[in-house]
Amino acid sequence: MQAAPVRATAIPSFTDALRAVESLLMSSGQRTARRNAWTSVLEDRRRAKDRVEAQRVVEAVSAHS
Repeated sequence: MQAAPVRATAIPSFTDALRAVESLLMSSGQRTARRNAWTSVLEDRRRAKDRVEAQRVVEAVSAHS
């Protein structure tokens, strides 16, 4: 007897599943707006992190002066 071939199907990630639900519930414009908003949030977080780091550098330099 010969074994049946095994098929490997990728299990969708949680992100893929959320995007599928999103595409069913939202129009294209809403999806774009949500993604743009999230991109802005991530950029704001990056800038805040950069500000904190810059403040630490300024304080370290002024402490040595």
